Amino acid sequence: MAHVATLDGLKLFYEDTGEGLPVIFVHEFAGDWRSWEPQIRYFSRRYQVITYSARGYPPSDIPEDSDAYSQTQAVGDLYLLLRHLGGDQAYIGGLSMGGATALNFGIAYPKISKALIIASAGAGSDNTEEFRQTGDALIARLGNEGMEAMARDYARGETRLQFLRKDPRGWEEFHQGLAAHSALGSALTYQGVQLKRPTIYALEEKLQALPMPVLVMIGDEDGPCVGPAIFMKRVIPNAGLSVIAQSGHTINLEEPDLFNRTVSDFLTAVEGGRWVKGEG
Repeated sequence: MAHVATLDGLKLFYEDTGEGLPVIFVHEFAGDWRSWEPQIRYFSRRYQVITYSARGYPPSDIPEDSDAYSQTQAVGDLYLLLRHLGGDQAYIGGLSMGGATALNFGIAYPKISKALIIASAGAGSDNTEEFRQTGDALIARLGNEGMEAMARDYARGETRLQFLRKDPRGWEEFHQGLAAHSALGSALTYQGVQLKRPTIYALEEKLQALPMPVLVMIGDEDGPCVGPAIFMKRVIPNAGLSVIAQSGHTINLEEPDLFNRTVSDFLTAVEGGRWVKGEG
């Protein structure tokens, strides 16, 4: 069911489906609450599944102040949403930008985070200056040309073409959803969240202290995120790494059946006490 929560003055749109232990999925920069539809249909048979549109993404509020956007704000919004829902503990998952939010949420609130699912996270950790230059150009283009023009090229990036090749209908739905986003909200999000968040490598000491089970997921053709994914597997004590072959960035949509089965097996192992601390 669709809802709107007012969190510290910010209206956040979310959907709440199913019953059981909460599983919350946080979307990527190019997505929104709809990005998790295959996961909602699968996991709501067993869990309470929560998805939402981050600040800057309709139908949630779009603050016009650039200071309203940061990794800290993204983590704070997730915390307030979980408090609004009344849950004491939840599985926290996310992809790309959402994966970074889920990871930093686990660092900030380990007692709330029963387990983490971190997918396709870490872009900008390698080749940081190139990532920044590309981001600055994207922000300028959003201001000058608008959302549809940017989306036309962004959806055809080198880590998105795998999705287009495998599932052109699913890719077109993704593309149309991206094109309908707010240019202002997207620009401010990229400026405040994407370009200013800490790299995965900068979090090393905090990652070493994570107590909960963690599933790191990556497509093997998602170049900017492969190195950070391997780093997380090596550094996080309770981490496992799942690599999906011949796949790009948006693996939850590109390979939904495999993604869902992998996450389901992870949650089953956690609940059965069989997710064993690895050697790194």
